[in-house]
Amino acid sequence: MIAADSSEPPPQPPVQPPVHPPLSVIVPVGPAETTLAPLLAELLLLPPGCEILLVDCPGSRELVQSCHPPESLLQCHQLRRLQAEQGRAVQMNLGARQARGRFVWFLHADSRLSPWLIEQLFEGLNNTPDGLHCFRLRFADDGQGPMSVNSTGAHLRTAWLGVPFGDQGFCLSRERFFALGGYDESAPYGEDHLLLWAARRRQMLLCYHRATLGTSARKYRQAGWGRLTLRYQFYWIKQALPQYWCLLRGR
Repeated sequence: MIAADSSEPPPQPPVQPPVHPPLSVIVPVGPAETTLAPLLAELLLLPPGCEILLVDCPGSRELVQSCHPPESLLQCHQLRRLQAEQGRAVQMNLGARQARGRFVWFLHADSRLSPWLIEQLFEGLNNTPDGLHCFRLRFADDGQGPMSVNSTGAHLRTAWLGVPFGDQGFCLSRERFFALGGYDESAPYGEDHLLLWAARRRQMLLCYHRATLGTSARKYRQAGWGRLTLRYQFYWIKQALPQYWCLLRGR
């Protein structure tokens, strides 16, 4: 007969809570935006203590001033409203200069988040703090035409060519952002694309996460799917060719 072991199991080490580095979320609000409510509600998915900066421009000042964030958001996070001149690059640079977090995360006002995306973001920041982080793009069903083609195209461009765009949620350390020169305020378009090439010239690791970041497709409904898709392809290739040549010359 075997006696039962009456000894108590060894004490288990306490489970350490996940580490969330200080993060500032920068949202440039353009004149075409009509609401901030969905994004502000989803920012509640962030761990407590994050900073949220809403940066308006002359055409969006009234919208930002009149928005009413959820009370729970104000209790968990620091929310600040900043005023900037016209231009997304100007707005984002101002937000980065005013940010207090170690990392800055640039989101469009129509971005849509998920718990998995937030989990992957902080896991990536902890594992690769010096990288440029972005996410897989998913268009909402408020557009026109086969938007799944555009989502797949953005994925292949990022995975194969290493060229994401700003609507994929660029996140990097504030120190690295300014070392790259910030967003080019003189560029007529594609300031996010130019920041990506500055990161590539400095051999900054691109961290492309599998979680999807939602975005609106309403511009495709307004301008026409085929016309806008071709225009975007022309613009980014036109801008990428001289940047690629500079990258080759620098090697």
